[in-house]
Amino acid sequence: MKVHNFSAGPGILPKEVLLKASEACINFNNSNLSLLEVSHRGKDVIEVFSNAEHLVKSLLNIGDEYAVIFLQGGASFQFAMVPHNFLNKKAAYVNTGVWASKAIKEAKYYGETLVLASSEADNFTHIPKNYIIPEDVDYFHFTSNNTIYGTQTRDFPNSPVPLFCDMSSDIFSHRFDASKFDLIYAGVQKNMGPAGATMVILKKDLLNKIQRKMPSMLNYQIHVEGESMYNTPPVFAVYVSMLTLDWLKRNGGIEWAENRNRAKADLFYSELDRNSLFKGTVTKEDRSWMNANFIMNDPAKEDAFKKVLKEANISGLNGHRSVGGFRASMYNAMDLDSVQVLVNVMQEFEKTNG
Repeated sequence: MKVHNFSAGPGILPKEVLLKASEACINFNNSNLSLLEVSHRGKDVIEVFSNAEHLVKSLLNIGDEYAVIFLQGGASFQFAMVPHNFLNKKAAYVNTGVWASKAIKEAKYYGETLVLASSEADNFTHIPKNYIIPEDVDYFHFTSNNTIYGTQTRDFPNSPVPLFCDMSSDIFSHRFDASKFDLIYAGVQKNMGPAGATMVILKKDLLNKIQRKMPSMLNYQIHVEGESMYNTPPVFAVYVSMLTLDWLKRNGGIEWAENRNRAKADLFYSELDRNSLFKGTVTKEDRSWMNANFIMNDPAKEDAFKKVLKEANISGLNGHRSVGGFRASMYNAMDLDSVQVLVNVMQEFEKTNG
């Protein structure tokens, strides 16, 4: 029986990708060797990384002026690696949640860090707006989707300075002009693959701006020159990401994903706004398509609701421990029918408990 997986991360992956990846764990490319035990210097593995890079560029419609590398340490490592490479005097950030706050904390070790706007006083229930990006900073950094709080930026700012973004939880989920960005990074465990790898997309011109002397493992230039293989890379995570990107492209690319994600979000939020037992926790205009946060008007009914969720084979709906309530994560691989099952459960629960 199908389990409807609303986990916030690691998130749901396409079934065909999981099957292909499981086969590679036993017999990779008809080599009678497991992908988990072959050299990352072998031509078949090098081809995996090359294909992954090509798919990223094709899906985002960017050219060879960009480098695509896969690193370890998660997006959290990028919070430090970005300023370590590019914060020479001062940088600008917007604070929209826990992960943005952590990125700001790391940047402060390297130079003056301006927080242009923050929604912390409102418990991160909206995306700050009407801030001005100064022209005298090294870069401007923001987080596109806030997994914990359920807010999302889909209309990106025009920046007079290099534009950097943490897109860990909504990369490839909707169309945008990637050429506006100088650096994008994303942990792959939401919309691309399993935990263990972080994708970094950066303009090669940025590498000329690196001034700080640093250890090789912290240097983007070294990793670009090594084509993600300066040290032993997370081969399996990149392989699964490649399969997922191929699945996305074959199905119609980011436009196809956007149409699916919009339909899932419309279906869920329409029910959330209609249902008398539940309410959303963020401003409607800033609601995330990826992570929908909601609570019950009567918290005493939560245990009963959790029971019917389990009976309906709905998994991973608990909100983040720092927020509580519920969170429906609807990443690219989630089908509309799973969202419909959740909506049906909410409607039935209202009939019997309203």
